[in-house]
Amino acid sequence: MWPSDTGTLALWHRLTPGAAVTIIKADADGAEVTRYDGHVRRVHSADQWIEAEAVWSHGNVALAGLRFVPGDHLLEYFSPVLPYNVFTVFAPDGALRGWYANVSHPALLRENGDKLELTWRDLYLDLIGLPDGTHITLDEDELAESGLATSNPAMYARIARTQVAVIERFKAREYPFSVVSLDGLSS
Repeated sequence: MWPSDTGTLALWHRLTPGAAVTIIKADADGAEVTRYDGHVRRVHSADQWIEAEAVWSHGNVALAGLRFVPGDHLLEYFSPVLPYNVFTVFAPDGALRGWYANVSHPALLRENGDKLELTWRDLYLDLIGLPDGTHITLDEDELAESGLATSNPAMYARIARTQVAVIERFKAREYPFSVVSLDGLSS
């Protein structure tokens, strides 16, 4: 079990529909990689998921069959208790492009003045899932090069187990991999 942050759990109730949130991606060491604005669309009681929406504003990116294009809508799912997040990617016309999941520490939530900041720390392994059911794991080389297998074998094993759980959840189309429409509802 991954530990949850008590400060995050105390603030999580503030992530209500309509709440503005700054989403921060950090690398495995905790250094900020990027930040962007989103807003909470829904709260799901199972595993305390929140669904945030953001619009892709970076350049065109293609990864293993999944494209990100400026103007794409992302429904992003974060939990303070689960060690991964999921992005459901929709084209500007609402067509489902697929899912991108990141093994991470459980999400952290902090107050910064009157703003809420949700931070997730990327832990190397990612899953790309396509609407036809195909999937691929990315960045296994980065995990191997991290040295965690020898410097922190418990964390290495935790990351690997989490990736297996993410793949199983994707194959079973369990929430949030069941979300196939931009309204954020399952099929």
